[in-house]
Amino acid sequence: MRSGSSKKVLVTGGAGFIGSHVVDRLLTDGHEVVVFDNMSSGKKDFIMHHLHDPHFSFINGDLLQPDQIRRVCSDVDQVFHLAANPDVRIGASNTQVLFDQNILATYNLLDAMHKHHVKEIAFTSSSTIYGQANIIPTPENYGPLIPISMYGASKLACEAMITAYCHTFDMRSWIFRFANIIGDRGTHGIIVDFIHKLKNDPAHLEILGDGKQSKSYLHVRECVDAMMLVVLKSNEQVNIFNIGSEDTISASRIGEILAEEMGLEPEFKYTGGSQGWKGDVPKMMLSIEKLKALGWRSGMDSEENVRVAARSLFQAMHNAMTK
Repeated sequence: MRSGSSKKVLVTGGAGFIGSHVVDRLLTDGHEVVVFDNMSSGKKDFIMHHLHDPHFSFINGDLLQPDQIRRVCSDVDQVFHLAANPDVRIGASNTQVLFDQNILATYNLLDAMHKHHVKEIAFTSSSTIYGQANIIPTPENYGPLIPISMYGASKLACEAMITAYCHTFDMRSWIFRFANIIGDRGTHGIIVDFIHKLKNDPAHLEILGDGKQSKSYLHVRECVDAMMLVVLKSNEQVNIFNIGSEDTISASRIGEILAEEMGLEPEFKYTGGSQGWKGDVPKMMLSIEKLKALGWRSGMDSEENVRVAARSLFQAMHNAMTK
């Protein structure tokens, strides 16, 4: 461990969308960071600006290879576990991939941490673990937890393993149940999907479902601020926190914002039904009262978050195409 309160932190999935922002923040806060990523959804561009930092190192590794992660865990103080397959929809066509890349990968990490006495893990879970909750905003103590997607089920299974390891082996965890997190470096989700669709066909925009799906959206920088605050201020053995905004926005309104930002007037076409896909939760808003009790406040509402994210993502795609 480095001097003072700084730590050597392992960030799995640290080259990904949220993971790379976590890496930025940890280095800014004075920690040493090791990124472990198989680059299946991560991008080297997201961490390139750290490659010459003596407090940063990158390992191209796979959590499905237990020997690899055991070697890394032999010399770290804390883990931020963000590595996962982020595609919620894939569970309807491939059930094995979410078991392997989310559940088995998390088990291999926990086993490696246990063997090397690494006691602290921060884990990015998901609002999908709640399923179609009948209490909205949904608090952390809502139950029973009945996920309706394979992705939600995999995240809930990971939570269960983490809490069991904490109680069995005297570890500490911070579990973050995210709303929809958006912003620069985003690689998937409704905003990225809509930008690609509108670039391919500026006159039309296909919206999955009926467009009335209503969900919360939070910018990635505010999300990382909340994560770091929780790790700093909440010190139970298991710390479970929702992270999201305090309002919602519809899929149709997101389409309108994207069209405005891209200077287009497309015709919206809907696939129909209340769900965008099998396993989609049409209405989601998390209670963040527990997070607010620590002193956290969101600076923007869902619509502002969507507009800021749309602007940065569209500009990034435009820049990439004109290079």
